[in-house]
Amino acid sequence: MTGPLLAADLVTLRGEGWSVGGAADVLSAHQIRRGDLDARSAELLGQWADRLDPVFRAQAVDLRCEKINQLLVSGTALPYLTTHDGLRPHLHFASDAQDVVARVRAVTAGGLALFAVESEGARLGVCQRDGCPVAFVDTSRNGRRAYCSAKCGNYDAVRRHRAPISRR
Repeated sequence: MTGPLLAADLVTLRGEGWSVGGAADVLSAHQIRRGDLDARSAELLGQWADRLDPVFRAQAVDLRCEKINQLLVSGTALPYLTTHDGLRPHLHFASDAQDVVARVRAVTAGGLALFAVESEGARLGVCQRDGCPVAFVDTSRNGRRAYCSAKCGNYDAVRRHRAPISRR
C-alpha cells in the first residue's frame, strides 16, 4: 500500500509547507530507493503533489476515478512484476532506471488505482477540521473516517459544541 500512503503524505506535506528536506524525509519514510532530491526534483514532486490533491478531495467516485486515470496517463509506463531484493512478487509501474520523480509518480498513480479498485473508489480523504492539511487513506473498519486523527475529531467536536447555536 506504498502508493496511496506516499500520495497522502506528499499531499499533506504540500499543505503543511513544502521543502526539499521534507520531501526527502517523506521518500525515506516510504523506503523509496535512490530517493536523492535536488531542488528541481523536489519542485517537480511538489507539482505532482498538487495533482494528487484532487484525488483525496473528490467526493464522488466517478470524479475520483477520473482524476486517478489522469494520473495514470502521465505517471506510469507498462507495469511489470518483480521480486527484487528478496521481496515477494509486486508490481512496478516504472523502471528502476528512471529518476526518482518518475518512480514516485508511477508508484503513487498505480497505487492509487489499485487502492481505488479494492476500496470501490472510496476511503481516501482530507481531514475535515478547518485548517488541517492532512490527507489520509481510510483503513478504518467502517470506512467513514472524516478526520486525520482522534485529536482533530475531538477538537472539531469541542469547537462545534462551544459554537453559538446560530452557527451550528
